[in-house]
Amino acid sequence: MSSLPASLKQISLFLERLPGIGEKTANRLAFYFLRLPEQDLAEFAKNISQLKSKTKLCKNCLNLTEVDLCSVCSDRSRDETVITVVEEVLDLLSFETGNIYQGVYHVLHGKIDPLNHVSSDDLHIEELLERVSKQKTLKEIILATNPDMEGEATAMFIKKRLEQLKTRLKRNFKVTRLAYGLPIGANLEYADYMTLKKAMENRNEL
Repeated sequence: MSSLPASLKQISLFLERLPGIGEKTANRLAFYFLRLPEQDLAEFAKNISQLKSKTKLCKNCLNLTEVDLCSVCSDRSRDETVITVVEEVLDLLSFETGNIYQGVYHVLHGKIDPLNHVSSDDLHIEELLERVSKQKTLKEIILATNPDMEGEATAMFIKKRLEQLKTRLKRNFKVTRLAYGLPIGANLEYADYMTLKKAMENRNEL
């Protein structure tokens, strides 16, 4: 590292701070940037410099956007009667890959995690409840938080709040949880206890 020019060294050190990037990968990326045409590098630098100022939360679902409504919420072909609740925007992108879902979303931006001092008040749960209160045609809310301890706790907390809301509003929408179990191609020998438990609970008739 000491033999690199100062500017290249600073780029490499910054890249090392990114998730999953080690020193060698950071060096390779820094040299890749150095070899880019000046115009491409300038465009990349411009996008990086404007990233924070231009990106904001969708006023409806809290997805990331540069305008008031994200591309999902502004798409009138989406089924607004079904809302899938996810922890992060990256989870939303996973659903959008492959065109497997045509409903809308609500992004919590986290999960209840007491060990890391994250409570329900730190998440966008109240916005979800307010949205549900106004959505009189709502049919289903799918809780798609991750299947770990914190994700399960978050789903159970939201379910309880939604059930209370259903009673108060005298509404009858469904609250469901994603099914979890064995992935395609899995070997039972290597499956853990909780995966097998969920697979048994979510089994279907053939």
